[in-house]
Amino acid sequence: MKLLLSVIIVNWNTCALLAECIAAVERETTSIPHDIWVVDNGSSDGSAAMLRRDFPHVRVIESPVNLGFARANNLAMQRSAGRYLLLLNTDALVQPGSVQALLQVAEAAPRAGVIGAHLLNPDGTFQASHTRFPTLWQEFLILSTLGRRLVRPWYPSHGPEETKGPQRVEYVEGACMLVRREALAEVGGLDEGYFMYAEEVDWCKRMRAAGWEVWYAPAAKVVHIGGASSADRKTSREADLYRSRVRYFRIHHGRLEAEMLKAMIILFTGVKQVVHALTRWTIGSRYGRPVVTLRDLLSALRKV
Repeated sequence: MKLLLSVIIVNWNTCALLAECIAAVERETTSIPHDIWVVDNGSSDGSAAMLRRDFPHVRVIESPVNLGFARANNLAMQRSAGRYLLLLNTDALVQPGSVQALLQVAEAAPRAGVIGAHLLNPDGTFQASHTRFPTLWQEFLILSTLGRRLVRPWYPSHGPEETKGPQRVEYVEGACMLVRREALAEVGGLDEGYFMYAEEVDWCKRMRAAGWEVWYAPAAKVVHIGGASSADRKTSREADLYRSRVRYFRIHHGRLEAEMLKAMIILFTGVKQVVHALTRWTIGSRYGRPVVTLRDLLSALRKV
């Protein structure tokens, strides 16, 4: 039988979550011709040994170093043969009926290049699953925290799209994405210039520019823990996030907007450091302490 689905999971030191992720996938694909690929990005927690012991049928690509999210996914996508590719984070657990729901949207919308799932927090509450492409104004709201303080209280804790059917959107979150092979062949894989973060935003942007559609499937529910692969590297994670944002703006909005974003990132990180230093000196508070220092941030942003 022709292979319908190739499931691709990139792992870095999340052995226990990886086992749960694969087990959940296998429960949901018993009637679907599929294979599963895991790219292990130089894990040191016994992930590769666990795969050989507990999931010998899974195709494993072992890298001695961390290739990053984009490059690792591309490696497996190039070697796999499924008509559709399901890119899944290790901390994303597919729920009953979710894989079928994604495939149903793909079959019903032949120009759907990417289909995203309805992400849930571990407590079952709604997690942002799709949104519009970033703008400088949105970045300002995020960096200044005004978005959280002024905008978010006006929105419900669940997504209004939960009551609607499948719909076209601008981009979907990368924790769970179903990708059509023909779209991959035309547009190409993830941009390996992104080590981590923003690569799915860039991919959806390129998909839409090439005439493919991006869809959201609210019936495809996936519990997403979030941040599991980067929990032990908070400082570099923050630097990767900002570097990826600037790279995205440089590619899709031009040098001027990228430099404006870079200036905002540096400004608000510096303000957080000053606030932290002043409050710690006056009242001993650690409030406002940035995750990444200004020095580390400047070093990271020099590369974009």
